[in-house]
Amino acid sequence: MTQLPLDDLTAAVARIRGLLLTEEKVDRAVALLAQAIKESLPGSPGAGVSLMDAAGKRTSSAATDSLVEKLDAAQYELGEGPCLTAWATGTVVIIEDLQTDTRWPRWQSAVASLPVRSVVSAPLVVGKEALGAFKIYSALPGQYDESTGRALSLFAETAATLLAHIQGTEAPLRMAESLKASLASRDTVNRACGMLMERQGISHERALQQLIQNARVSGATLVEVSEQLATRVPPAGS
Repeated sequence: MTQLPLDDLTAAVARIRGLLLTEEKVDRAVALLAQAIKESLPGSPGAGVSLMDAAGKRTSSAATDSLVEKLDAAQYELGEGPCLTAWATGTVVIIEDLQTDTRWPRWQSAVASLPVRSVVSAPLVVGKEALGAFKIYSALPGQYDESTGRALSLFAETAATLLAHIQGTEAPLRMAESLKASLASRDTVNRACGMLMERQGISHERALQQLIQNARVSGATLVEVSEQLATRVPPAGS
């Protein structure tokens, strides 16, 4: 089990604080953050940061290694995976062993040949607004647990605040405005997931994947897609 060096993570935030607060290019900012995460976790094969728009499409991303680029590319091509789920739900997602985790079958199959077994992804949230998520990968199983998630949540909260206050008119500030409307109520998304789960007999993860995919295809937001579903699907028993 990987023990997260909280002092190192805190120091990493402090190191990049000045840079992020004066950085006008969001691509540079997320690259700095991804590298800081990796350097703070010795033994990790890579880390990445993704900022997303209201439909779950990446507006900016950074990866410390080609392995992370491949893992991330598969997620956004397929519209499913731990990073997208962390962003959409605003919660930490942990994969203890990718070989046995079945929540994202298409993504799991696509990356099966890559040397990754454990994953943890934490959302970048400011208030109730989700800017994106970052993720860390390990070649060994069982490297991350709930304590890992709690520690990373604290780091992610600070990092998200820094990103949201980047000077200039880059993506995070624009996204913060649009996400106020599109992600104002996670209850709407959760209700839509519940409807799909009841009607189709699927898991919450699979229901969320359907909503994300519909949003990506239509160009609508998750909340808009969820509201449309709620008006189309009659109550159970009707």
